[in-house]
Amino acid sequence: MNEPRAQQLFVPTFRIDECLAEIRECLEKGWTGLGYKTVEFESQWKAFTGLPHAHFLNSATAGLRFSVRLMKHKHRWEDGDEIISTPITFVSTNHAVLYENMRVIFGDVDEYGCLDPECIEALATPRTRAVMFVGLGGNTGQYERVRQICDRKGLKLILDAAHMAGTRFRGKTPGGDADVVVYSFQAVKNLPTADAGMVCFADADLDALVRQQSWLGIDKDTYSRTMEGGTYKWYYDVPSLGFKDHGNSIMAAIAIVQLKYLDVDNAYRRQLATWYEELLGEAALSSNVLKIVPTAPGCESSRHLFQVLVPNRDEILLALNNASVYPGVHYRDNTEYSMYAATARKSESAKFFSDSVLSLPMHLRLTRADIEYICSTLLQVFKLRP
Repeated sequence: MNEPRAQQLFVPTFRIDECLAEIRECLEKGWTGLGYKTVEFESQWKAFTGLPHAHFLNSATAGLRFSVRLMKHKHRWEDGDEIISTPITFVSTNHAVLYENMRVIFGDVDEYGCLDPECIEALATPRTRAVMFVGLGGNTGQYERVRQICDRKGLKLILDAAHMAGTRFRGKTPGGDADVVVYSFQAVKNLPTADAGMVCFADADLDALVRQQSWLGIDKDTYSRTMEGGTYKWYYDVPSLGFKDHGNSIMAAIAIVQLKYLDVDNAYRRQLATWYEELLGEAALSSNVLKIVPTAPGCESSRHLFQVLVPNRDEILLALNNASVYPGVHYRDNTEYSMYAATARKSESAKFFSDSVLSLPMHLRLTRADIEYICSTLLQVFKLRP
């Protein structure tokens, strides 16, 4: 009997010939670094999302750090001021707050796995400066309520949209009303490169500043100087201390190709999610052992993740692995990590989510037959199907 095909959590898909053609242009032109394709992709991303500004970086982590850093500078936040965030996220979300000597105040999560607006009401203090909202798996959760609370309390809103490339809410890209939106183009995201990110400030001054800050504080990048006329193209100033976190044209070249297919690819992901819901939905409704994490009303999710909640999660995970199905866990409650554990506030719903969540395989190479096998295997583990 043949072994079943291994069902991996993520397998990125690249249009290889098209990507190589875009990269070839960089090599032929002799421009692989900042500028050229990075400028082109920024322009395309603004057109795709409708956001007013976009700066291409080497990672979403850098974008999150700049979000906190530059708003702290502009609004004169102090060390020790607070940002309310979620414990169910990749650690870079909350590291970004600590990098700038501010305090992470951990909230709780709702049924969507996203930050619960009620905890913002309860946790905000006179030292609260911002809220970090994560669109887990591409889900918008209760983003609108969070935005309303931030407006009422005078708090800035950072949207960690690492999973949200191509997500729409009521037909629009979420975050047009946020102070900053940060995307990831890391290797297994919906728009994969090798690693890259985008930071989209609403404020034009902060967009200009992040371009300096991500290029060591230099006021003109090399590509801009090359493109301008005059005798003093070599001349630049360094008005502030910055970092080397800008993106490069090789990653941008790949991203330009991937963007052409993002909506089509996300539509197929939503089809995969529909098959999961069809095959698991009855069991989820009729039993107490399996629950599908829902998508918020009005959200056309990117479906970076398809998540279920199960009891005895680690045992279930092992049983699935033994059947060549390899889910993931998104994420471990950040308050359980040793660096946060001593001082972090614990949240009941976040702990339950963290202990129960499974992310089932979700990528473009899956077929209906693959989804049937994964679901059948999961139901057999629960003895919900003979």
